[in-house]
Amino acid sequence: MSKKGKKAKVPLSDEEQLLLFQQKLLAEEEMAKKKERLLNQFLKDKLAKEEHNSALNLNKINTQWRTVLREVKTKELHKDIEILSQTFERVVDCKDSSLAKDLSEAEEQHAHALRSHLHSIDQLLALQRCRLSLLEENYNMELEALTKEFETERKTIIDQHEKEIHYLQDVFMAMEQNYIDSEYESKLEFQSMWDDLKNKNLEEKHFLRLQLENIVEDLWRRFQDALKNYTDATEDRKIAFETLKVKDEKSSKEIEAQMKKIQKLQDSIIILKGKILVHSRESEEQNQDIREDKELVLVQLRKLKAQRTQARGIAQENLVKLTLESNATLKALREIVNKGEKILKLAEICRKFETEEEKVLPFYSSVLTPKEQEEIETMDLEEFNEELGKVIMDYKGMENFWKRYNKVKLEQLSLRHRRAQLLEINEKLREMLRQYLDGISVSDEVLSQLNPLFIVNHRSNLPQLLPMPTAQPGDKKPPATYSIIEAAHVVSHTL
Repeated sequence: MSKKGKKAKVPLSDEEQLLLFQQKLLAEEEMAKKKERLLNQFLKDKLAKEEHNSALNLNKINTQWRTVLREVKTKELHKDIEILSQTFERVVDCKDSSLAKDLSEAEEQHAHALRSHLHSIDQLLALQRCRLSLLEENYNMELEALTKEFETERKTIIDQHEKEIHYLQDVFMAMEQNYIDSEYESKLEFQSMWDDLKNKNLEEKHFLRLQLENIVEDLWRRFQDALKNYTDATEDRKIAFETLKVKDEKSSKEIEAQMKKIQKLQDSIIILKGKILVHSRESEEQNQDIREDKELVLVQLRKLKAQRTQARGIAQENLVKLTLESNATLKALREIVNKGEKILKLAEICRKFETEEEKVLPFYSSVLTPKEQEEIETMDLEEFNEELGKVIMDYKGMENFWKRYNKVKLEQLSLRHRRAQLLEINEKLREMLRQYLDGISVSDEVLSQLNPLFIVNHRSNLPQLLPMPTAQPGDKKPPATYSIIEAAHVVSHTL
């Protein structure tokens, strides 16, 4: 054992060292390939997860966008329906106004026809009442005759019914007697049949018992034959057993010889275990190198994990920014949609108050006079800078709106002015009408005021004027004369 241990400590040759070095290189290459495969698999899994998440987020965004589009489309359809309903209402109003006259004429014709119809109905009712009185008398006469016939028929039917009841009672008694007789006969028949069946069953049972006893005897005979055959057949096997016993003794001797061989083999196993210890030391050194390589790989893996977490954080920040910006855009779009809906509702409300001219030509071409148009064309375009041009282009889309707005403002001012004028004229007319009514009516208010047309006992309630002096021959001025005009004449001319 000591010599073999000394031989194992001999240094390896150059070829063996090259082989060991090549094995180490191959092992390192395999480990590097495994690391690359693991990294590639990890990156592929990560890429697949990211693609799955991006597809899922895209589907969510598409579904939300589709819901928004559906809401917008439904609102547009509701608006179209409202516009159509308003146009329908306008058409109905026009037709109502055109058919109102036809309805009034039809109502007049209906009233006239109704009056004539009611007159004819009254005449028919009088005739019907006379006819009903005659029919009632005939009815009463026929009713008396029918009651007499009914009483006679009723008496005959009752008598016949009583006779039939007595007949049916007799028939019932006879049927019941027949039933009792038939029941007794059927019971006797049943008893006789039951006795016959019982006897038959006893006979069949006795026959089967005899048959089973014969079968059992036959089976016992067969069993005895089989036992005899078995004993004859097992004699050869007993002889074979004796021979096998002799062989077993020989094999036990062979086993002892084999045990000696096994002892020799165990000694060789101990020698081989020493060699295995030497190889295990060498393998521990190789494992140490592999562990160092593993630590390097772990360091690189930690770096890659740090880069992955950093990239994931950046992607998450970008996603948060994207969601915030999308929410802000959605809010802005909702505000724009709400503004548009308000504008469309106001436009529909204003549509009701449009005239026929505005419906045909909603926008006038220009308010400027030809001179002003020429002055604008001759203006120096260099005075407009880029910022002013951008502002003008931004407000160019609102040109039609400002046209309509200015036109509405002008119409509003003109309507206010016209309203003030009409109110003033109305007040004047009311005053004149009140004066006229005061002149032709008699009331406490009129009597309390001065009225030249109110005369009682040849006197009016006006204060008495002093008599004017008559003109003398020497006077220079003639006496003044007064012309009186009736109030009704004045009112007829002023109105």
